Amino acid sequence: MASPDPPPYTITPAILSLVAEIAGEMGRIGALSGAAQIPKLRRENRIRSIHASLAIENNTLSLDQVTALLSGRRVLGPAREIREVENAFAAYEVMPSWNPSSTKDLLAAHGLMLSGLVPDAGKFRTRSVGIAQGKQIVHLAPPADRVPGLMKDLLYWLKRTDAHPLIAGCVFHYELEFIHPFADGNGRMGRLWQTLILSQWNPLFAFLPVESVIRDRQASYYKVLANCDKAGNSTAFIEFLLGTLKTALNEAAASEPIAAGKSTKLAPSRHQVSILRQCRVETAIGALMAIAERSDRTKFRNQILKPLLDAGWVEMTLPDKPNSRLQKYRTTPAGQAVST
Repeated sequence: MASPDPPPYTITPAILSLVAEIAGEMGRIGALSGAAQIPKLRRENRIRSIHASLAIENNTLSLDQVTALLSGRRVLGPAREIREVENAFAAYEVMPSWNPSSTKDLLAAHGLMLSGLVPDAGKFRTRSVGIAQGKQIVHLAPPADRVPGLMKDLLYWLKRTDAHPLIAGCVFHYELEFIHPFADGNGRMGRLWQTLILSQWNPLFAFLPVESVIRDRQASYYKVLANCDKAGNSTAFIEFLLGTLKTALNEAAASEPIAAGKSTKLAPSRHQVSILRQCRVETAIGALMAIAERSDRTKFRNQILKPLLDAGWVEMTLPDKPNSRLQKYRTTPAGQAVST
């Protein structure tokens, strides 16, 4: 019997560049922080992942509520949303035992993720489904009778492909959303299974809260899915998700060396070194955010800029007015010494 056709996508220069950058950053983060060996950091990142993935699906529990719930404390909230959190945590904890190319494991994961929430948890859908925005259907999934065969072909491809895991994870994520094999829970399953695929390549991905970045770009996430449906391939989705992974890694690189408690001395990320060099000339925060490829000012301050200020490598030009619109930043002599 002939092998099924592979999912359609094109390897672009942007994809190749992102894969190379992410692979390099993964090695650097592992060397700096040893994050995969730190239980407290693992748990914190996992909670962030679960909170963000469920928030995308309209779960209203706050990060503090999710943290309290998973610490065994009572939380006031909708019973369904509490169950969603408990199920997701159980699924992420069991995740390392699953084979990403196994239909049985995929169904078991869905059964655990949706246990007590839908009557057909752990089963492929048996009816037609569509995705609506307002009153408009934006995606009509393949007929239910085709789902088992489509998923069998997709999992066969995943097992046999020689595509880099970073690319294979993105392709699988898109194809699962396109097929929409379950009556409910397809979004969280796509994100969970991509994490599984990536974590088998590098264990750090099991605890990298990529879902938090996807949540911050939720509108773009759905828009690029729709655009790929129209294009008939997942190329744009691969580029989008690789960019998301890169951002998540940049955030981890900026924060984890300190959070890990490996050293009280900051190990600057690539973007922080670029900022130190730029700030030899007094520079406003907007320009520094562009260097770090960030759009969220609060996250940039906390994860990129504040560590440089705390280390004494960057200083404010108006230290008595930290929130002034005229505020700029300059590299100190100590900062110049570590960025030569």
